[in-house]
Amino acid sequence: MKINLVCQYYPPEIGAPQARLSEMAMEWVKQGHKVTVLTGFPNHPTGIIPPEYKGKIFMEEYVNDIKIWRHWLYATPNEGFFKKTVAHISFMITIILLSLFRGKRPDILIVSSPNIFSVISAYIMSRIRHVPYIFEVRDLWPGIFIELGVLKNRYLIKLLESIEIFLYRRAAGVVPVTQGFADNITRRGIPSEKIEVITNGVDLDTYTPNIINYSLRKELNLPLDAFILLYIGAHGISHGLQSVIEAAYLLRHDVGIHFLFVGEGADKAKLISLAQKKQLENVTFMKGQPRERVILFYQLADACIVPLRNVHGLSTFIPSKMFEIMACGKPIIAPLHGEAAEILIRSESAEVIPPEDPIALARAIEILRDNPERCRYMGIAGRKFVEKNYDRKLLARRYLVVISRIVKVRHGNARINNRIIR
Repeated sequence: MKINLVCQYYPPEIGAPQARLSEMAMEWVKQGHKVTVLTGFPNHPTGIIPPEYKGKIFMEEYVNDIKIWRHWLYATPNEGFFKKTVAHISFMITIILLSLFRGKRPDILIVSSPNIFSVISAYIMSRIRHVPYIFEVRDLWPGIFIELGVLKNRYLIKLLESIEIFLYRRAAGVVPVTQGFADNITRRGIPSEKIEVITNGVDLDTYTPNIINYSLRKELNLPLDAFILLYIGAHGISHGLQSVIEAAYLLRHDVGIHFLFVGEGADKAKLISLAQKKQLENVTFMKGQPRERVILFYQLADACIVPLRNVHGLSTFIPSKMFEIMACGKPIIAPLHGEAAEILIRSESAEVIPPEDPIALARAIEILRDNPERCRYMGIAGRKFVEKNYDRKLLARRYLVVISRIVKVRHGNARINNRIIR
């Protein structure tokens, strides 16, 4: 099959969606299919385009036997709702202008949200080129921004929600990454038979269990004998990281515990300012890391934190980093609720606590620090759990079954229509 994948973010950018889509695409290619990715020039999350991509409107390249079409877009840091929206709209426009008729017609389009503008571009391509599209739902957009208070204009909200439902209905298939998303979409009138949940997962060959990486600790000037709590990923409005700083404040006199934050995001400057204001010496911030180095940071940690804010809409979210952490055999402290919490409880790999509760977080950290055997058990349990349930290769093959079914139906309908015309 010829699969065209529309997504604004793609490696060498780092992040959960980039990992999901690139690893899925690599597995599809290994299974004998042709994949073309329609994406932007890399700039996320800093807004800086690397020198080798600068000054170009369009570029074609091949990575891991995947054809990649890169398009100009308004590059901006991952902060500020208005600027990010302009970036989304610019990407929607340029892929339509530059790639609507580029190349041979694919068998199917797959478009990955969260921003709805990419889906609009895929819908237009689908209609004009007579190709079915799959709407992959990684966030309930715009719903989550309404709950977080980012979107408040009721007329704009009504318009965006109407567009969202329209795009669900026109899609040949809808692939949410969580069951909570699927339930939400079904309640809003989308037939359940066109919805197939394909969760996030992990490349088990890349993320392997390891002992503590003391050499990296030394390189980063971290205390070698401390219990290192790692948060790695976006520092955004949905992650509730202020409560982690508050927990660090509660534990400030315990020299045997240290917090390491790695990543970028809209709230990072505020978090650094808060830590400085509290004069915290047990907190270190680092810039975002290339994906190939993320595994090294998991290896240096004694435990990892996977937090989300105490917002109802986030109860349907499953942070994909928790699968990577389990694959690395590290225990998790999870200040969250909902579907992700239920998965982690089943895995026996995490201390699940209420979100945005610094006292509960500080206590959970002390419990794990004082119980190395419990940490070891949680790490082993987590690795076994993802091996059984969240192997990315198996999930990619499940996705192929969904794609093949839609393509066969489309081709069958086309043959019937041809007979009628004759």
